[in-house]
Amino acid sequence: MPFHAEKGVLEHGVQSDGSDTFDLEKDASALRARRKVDTTVLPLLFLGLLVFQLDRMNLASALTDGFAKNISVNQNTINLGNQLMFLGIVVLEIPSNIILQRIGPRKWISAQVFIFGFVATMQVFVKNKTGFLVSRAFLGLCEAGYIPGGIFTLSTWYTKRELAKRVAVFFFGMFGGNAISPLLASGILKLGGRGGLKGWQWLFVIEGIFTMCVAIMLLLLLPGSPDQPRPLLSSGLIRFKDAEREALQQRLLVDDADRKPGSQGLHIPLSLVWKTVKHYRRWPHYVSTFAVFSTWSSLTTYTPTIIVALGFNRIQANALASVGGFLALGVVFFFGWLSDKTNKRGLAVIVAHICYFVILIITRSVHPIVGKWSRLGLWTMVNAFAIGYHPVHNSWVQLNCKEAGERSISIAMWVMSAISGLMVGTQYYRGDDVPFYSKGLRIQIIMVAVGMLFAIIQEVVYILHNRKALKKWEGTGGEKPWLYTP
Repeated sequence: MPFHAEKGVLEHGVQSDGSDTFDLEKDASALRARRKVDTTVLPLLFLGLLVFQLDRMNLASALTDGFAKNISVNQNTINLGNQLMFLGIVVLEIPSNIILQRIGPRKWISAQVFIFGFVATMQVFVKNKTGFLVSRAFLGLCEAGYIPGGIFTLSTWYTKRELAKRVAVFFFGMFGGNAISPLLASGILKLGGRGGLKGWQWLFVIEGIFTMCVAIMLLLLLPGSPDQPRPLLSSGLIRFKDAEREALQQRLLVDDADRKPGSQGLHIPLSLVWKTVKHYRRWPHYVSTFAVFSTWSSLTTYTPTIIVALGFNRIQANALASVGGFLALGVVFFFGWLSDKTNKRGLAVIVAHICYFVILIITRSVHPIVGKWSRLGLWTMVNAFAIGYHPVHNSWVQLNCKEAGERSISIAMWVMSAISGLMVGTQYYRGDDVPFYSKGLRIQIIMVAVGMLFAIIQEVVYILHNRKALKKWEGTGGEKPWLYTP
């Protein structure tokens, strides 16, 4: 596959005929090395994101077990607690990502997972409004930076052409956590009364301790970078031979001649941070992500209680709430495949937006006039399509960054916009709109429409810039310009 099919042109205007990439794809050492990355780095980061989501999501299931009543808070306080959690993530997102660049993922990611697992476990002691709000705020501060850090780490191991599908798999951790959280809760909540603990307390304890166990696995098994693949505290279960390490680095170099090796000790100057922040042509990405992803927040918190309102008991509701999450995995993978297959990154995002938009409109329109099982089907489809665009949009952002430092900060900004959206979205489903949130659905429809509009604007900005740059180059000659990937 010619390189310009991925990115338009090489960074310094030198086009590739794809022969180097083709030879590397046929190289046995490079293929073995990539398989080893697929069976070590990717699943470990996936697992870290899965427990990340479990520790955030289990509140939704705790609510079905009387958590709010036990600590004497109402729905508005629950929404405020989630807002504080997301605010904590936003505040420390870029600083956390800069620290990761300095000390490397082996140390930072492992330590971070252990810390937020510990905080999640301590929620077992929450007894009142103050304790709840403080614990949610601390959980957010501790989770800040994991998602952009994980995505950036993947970008140091894979070529641009390979990255979209791997990012989709990585996000399976978040969306898979969203799917299995209510399913696990349907079993764990049955422990209520044992050991003097309520069901929701067992939920926080078991899933928090599991998170800390995952952190220990990361310390022992997570490779560092293509130039330093050995894990921090062991030689690893899967080891890279010298020939495989060299082949892996070579194929990455052919993919991007300006690539800097690894992700250990990379210094990002403040000037580059500011340059990336003020890169106005990329801002429609952030606005679009903020608007559309905000609609997922209330869904993750209140889907189980919505299903309870349909007439199911708490165990059935938690099990049924997982169905939409599992379907979402297939939707995410489909749009990741479509993006890679067509190389139409923006179009894949917009199509995913349209699907979600249509389903929300149908749900709000027919929900009042259909029966129990049809309503369940509608909410299941809303959850299935609520995040299909998200990993693809992340890959679209990454493909339009020129260097590792810029890519790292851009990912952090993109995640900050997503988390900011979630923070706002916690207020879409209000106590005066129960049980089926007609007003909330109307707000979600509006926000998806806004996000879709800005995705279209982003596509137009890139296309117009490329046309202008090529026209100028054709008239003046010289070095071929760097082009965006629309």
